[in-house]
Amino acid sequence: MTGRKSEAAVPASQYRERNSTADRALDILGLFSEDKLSISGQEVATALGAARSTAYRYVQSLVGSGFLEEDPGGGFRLGLRILELARLARRGYGLSEIALPVMRDLSAEVGETVLLTRRSGGVAICVERCEAEHPVRISYERGSALPANAGASALTLLAWLPEQECRELLEGQRLQRFTARTITDVDALMARLADIRRDGYCVSRGELDADILGIAAPVRGSRGDVVAALSVAALEHRVPDRRLAAVIEAVREAASVISAQLVVTED
Repeated sequence: MTGRKSEAAVPASQYRERNSTADRALDILGLFSEDKLSISGQEVATALGAARSTAYRYVQSLVGSGFLEEDPGGGFRLGLRILELARLARRGYGLSEIALPVMRDLSAEVGETVLLTRRSGGVAICVERCEAEHPVRISYERGSALPANAGASALTLLAWLPEQECRELLEGQRLQRFTARTITDVDALMARLADIRRDGYCVSRGELDADILGIAAPVRGSRGDVVAALSVAALEHRVPDRRLAAVIEAVREAASVISAQLVVTED
């Protein structure tokens, strides 16, 4: 209720002003092209149909946030923040492009569904999924958010976070119980994450969906940080103990292949 009242109390004109400011900032960034690597304050004013003083305020706001910087030759050029966003965009797209062929090979090798997940705050997001020939109806669709405390993928993504950051993340949300096997105690989870780091992989049995086995391994970027988790999801009875070691090794090897290719791409 408090949130609704707060929103209702904000004048509509303020929303329009924020939108207008964002639109004008995007218009300024849109002035750059292959043939236009630097722009002047007057060019901005002309493009926006605004007074030069008004255009200058927009430009200075973009300079202050790192999206523009002063060009030593005069005018303004794109700033380092743009380069950082471009790097992140390439990294995001590159991960899927690199991972998908490896995921298909892994799915064919083990005969099970393979998932690629990334962490966003306190949840794991499924970004890619390769179905086995005998698809199992599981809840991990592309774009779906998986809880932090359940499932091999989510636990793997948390395991290599700094311990204090991880604890604060877990303590800052309500940990839901999905099955009788779901861990909801923070201390118990922290101990579980330590085991995952030690082993280098995670095996989850019915913690998120009953009867579903998950096996996950970390995917690392060029700096050695964990950027994603690669996992196999299968009906538990399809991966008996005599087969488990082979599937774990296949997942770890596939994650290593993706990691190695990411290092080459990012470098």
